[in-house]
Amino acid sequence: MYVCLCNGVTDKQIRQAIGQGARCIGCLRSGLGVATQCGKCAKMAKQMLREHSGTNESRSPEAVYA
Repeated sequence: MYVCLCNGVTDKQIRQAIGQGARCIGCLRSGLGVATQCGKCAKMAKQMLREHSGTNESRSPEAVYA
């Protein structure tokens, strides 16, 4: 499914990036262009990062917003 409509980024691409070491929204932003336009995809991308890390709690602001 498309997570970022502005840049045509799918959940599969985000999961792949996370699997290759992306650990923060900044990593996804620089690597895939997530949350660089309207920003509506940021919430879903952050949720995917949290799910991969095994926690539903937010991490430090540096990890989430870097």
